[in-house]
Amino acid sequence: MLRRFYGSGGEGGEAAQGLGEWIGWEERLGRAALTRIAEPGDEVMGRAVRDLGVQEALRAARGGRPLPGASPRRTASYERRAARADPVADLAAAHRAGARFVCPGDGDWPGQLDDLGPQRPIGLWVRGRPSLRLWALRSVAVVGARACTDYGAHMAAGLGAGLAGAGWVVVSGAAYGVDGVVHRSALAAGGATVGVVACGVDVPYPPGNAQLIGQIAERGLLVGELPPGDHPTRSRFVLRNRVIAALTRGTVVVEARYRSGSLITARRAAAMGRVTMGVPGPCTSGLSEGVHELLRGGAAVVTDAAEVVELVGEIGADLAPLRRGPVLPRDLLSPAAAQVLEAMPGRGAADERRIADAAGTTCDDTLSRLYELQALGFVERQDGRWQLVRTARDDRARHPG
Repeated sequence: MLRRFYGSGGEGGEAAQGLGEWIGWEERLGRAALTRIAEPGDEVMGRAVRDLGVQEALRAARGGRPLPGASPRRTASYERRAARADPVADLAAAHRAGARFVCPGDGDWPGQLDDLGPQRPIGLWVRGRPSLRLWALRSVAVVGARACTDYGAHMAAGLGAGLAGAGWVVVSGAAYGVDGVVHRSALAAGGATVGVVACGVDVPYPPGNAQLIGQIAERGLLVGELPPGDHPTRSRFVLRNRVIAALTRGTVVVEARYRSGSLITARRAAAMGRVTMGVPGPCTSGLSEGVHELLRGGAAVVTDAAEVVELVGEIGADLAPLRRGPVLPRDLLSPAAAQVLEAMPGRGAADERRIADAAGTTCDDTLSRLYELQALGFVERQDGRWQLVRTARDDRARHPG
């Protein structure tokens, strides 16, 4: 049954939206076994798979033979884990959970993950029906502090909803704080979201986000490197971040301390040539110190989804709207009239000769501009002298409170 699921273009092919290229069954079994044997991002195993092939790397692990660059301790760990690995059982458990195993060579494999080199995932366990490859082509990562402030939650919600509304897939880590806010806001906007987890895709972690994780799996995609039932560790969270960085067109950090895992994601993204962005926060907030350091290092400042899309979208086609302050009536004056208005005394009145001297123009031209300004309500004439028209705003400026 599992062989038909992966090889016939049936339910598995439908999940990949017709991207019906699938690697051989033995290759898939071998890669599934290796996700149980090696930790995510294991460069020794990654190079062995690249240079020796999946089956040879798997035989070496099962036989206790050292792979190139493997220490005796690592070799023993491979052998111990290989003895317990049961890829058929893992594939069956994934199938029961509504998940599939996607490998390099499958039509649904995101090619940009190859940028990770020997740290490229051996395979990905994917829960959800949409195509991972197609969704990843137009995706942005939004990450940040777990214990975010109200300000951070507000900015994350705006980014999630705005990116989703603009047709971008929002990727994050399904954790508390910024991650959870981003996923929820994208779903609430009717958009697409991907949660990259540091455990099996059938494990609701963190437990407090169990309902959210279920919604992501039902309406979006859950992605992880670990086989069904595996639980996260601190190192797995750190290694998970490289997948988020490689999978997406760019990474936005909303709030982060100096030692935040979100900064690891952003720096990995920058190292791979992805767009790296940060949302500035209060200089007095410890949760903004990491973001500000990222910005000092060359990351782009963004304040909303439109600015993110401008950076990750098509050049010249996804521009953010022009930002400027309100247009004041004096902004609409001709340069000559504005020059005479600037020459008016701030207090009291003056005749046209004095105003002409201050403006550097002739008396006739100054008088013509003064009548123009009078018609527009900027100046008034009393007893042959000219003065500015006082407004309620002027009075408040002179007498605040």
